[in-house]
Amino acid sequence: MQITPRSRFLLRLQSWVFAVLFIGIIGLLAWLSTLYVYQADWTAGGRNTISEDTRKLLAEMTEPVAITAYAREDELLRKQIKILVGSYQRFKPDITLEFVNPDTAPERVRTEGITIDGELIVGYRGRGEHVQALSEQKLTNALLRVSRQNERWIVFLTGHGERDPHGEANADLGAFGKELERNGLKVESVNLAENPIPSNTSLLVIASPRVNLLPGEVTLLRDYVTQGGNLLWLAEPGKSAGLETLAEQLGIGFLPGVVVDATTQLFGIDNPSFAIVTAYPNQDVTRALNAVTVFPEAAALEIREDKHWQATPILSTLDRAWTEIGALKGEIQFDANTDERAGPLDIGVAITAATPSEEAAADASDTPPHEQRIIVTGDGDFLSNTYLGNAGNLDLGLNMVHWLSHDDAFIDIRVKPAPDTTLELEPITQGVIGLGALIGLPLLLMTSGLVIWLRRRRR
Repeated sequence: MQITPRSRFLLRLQSWVFAVLFIGIIGLLAWLSTLYVYQADWTAGGRNTISEDTRKLLAEMTEPVAITAYAREDELLRKQIKILVGSYQRFKPDITLEFVNPDTAPERVRTEGITIDGELIVGYRGRGEHVQALSEQKLTNALLRVSRQNERWIVFLTGHGERDPHGEANADLGAFGKELERNGLKVESVNLAENPIPSNTSLLVIASPRVNLLPGEVTLLRDYVTQGGNLLWLAEPGKSAGLETLAEQLGIGFLPGVVVDATTQLFGIDNPSFAIVTAYPNQDVTRALNAVTVFPEAAALEIREDKHWQATPILSTLDRAWTEIGALKGEIQFDANTDERAGPLDIGVAITAATPSEEAAADASDTPPHEQRIIVTGDGDFLSNTYLGNAGNLDLGLNMVHWLSHDDAFIDIRVKPAPDTTLELEPITQGVIGLGALIGLPLLLMTSGLVIWLRRRRR
């Protein structure tokens, strides 16, 4: 091609046109990026994306959420807050974030009760919750609490040696009580000898009483059930605590003996009095459970026919379990010619019925009545401080309480912790990587340079 002034001009013009078009396209893409946002999380397990359960909660919240961050002009802290809240805004755009410098707004800080730098206040429907730790677990729990339309009062019976929902002893339920409070539930205790059952009780818990209740107290409990109250009864083998008439009212009975499974060694448990549950029915409480649950020294339940109640077993042992009536010493085995019962055995039952106040209304209307819900288990140890962390015990306990207090939408909400991000290498692997970085890589660069130099000399 012969270079002429005309061709030289055309080449220059082509270069300028290309540059202008290229810059224009880049500018157009930059402008479009302000209108449309796309984010992708390529980390293992998607640990930089909020969990499916948190997204489910956000979908339930139909109104805007306002988050106020009381943080000083610390770029690192504010960036951390923006990243955390931004992961929620991806799935709920009407979440707003406002920063307030506590040094310039001392009166507002005192009014709101701010105590640490970086504290968040989550506002929804006129309610507010404080978040002092920047994590998905804490923020989701705060959203869960403010999203509740009404406070849920979980009242524990006390005065008869029951497990204390605020206690720290091994047999108490202190850890479980704290989990309930973290989920926005109000945990209180009531002694029927001193006060009646509060009228705002969402759920009454009978947590393994060790001494008999007074006849008048049993009457109050039966009246509470008759009036449609929700109940969680954590029983124990051989300890009826004077509640036989309550069991009869609910259409259930307790089989004599303790549930045992002599093959629990397969799960690393040497004590045969631990009942193991590995499979669950398709019921609201247990539908999402996929972990084994453990019940130390449980009693088996028997469901009796009752026209008023609908009873569904939700916890059943393995086939190889049985009720042992004798002492748990030495070698034990199932005795077929006694009152011992072979497995599978029911150790947890969900009982439902239409509330008395709405049964009549349901007869004259197509609207279903409000459902009364009761769960009876043959063991209370599975929620104790000692065993709460075993396998799926905590999830099961929270599911029970959520279902009983009619918070079905929140049963599956669990914020899963991030996977282990620590890379552990064998000593040999570490040595290979070290030698490769110190010796192998420099040799490779030197060899590449030598090859290039030789090729150039041959030209």
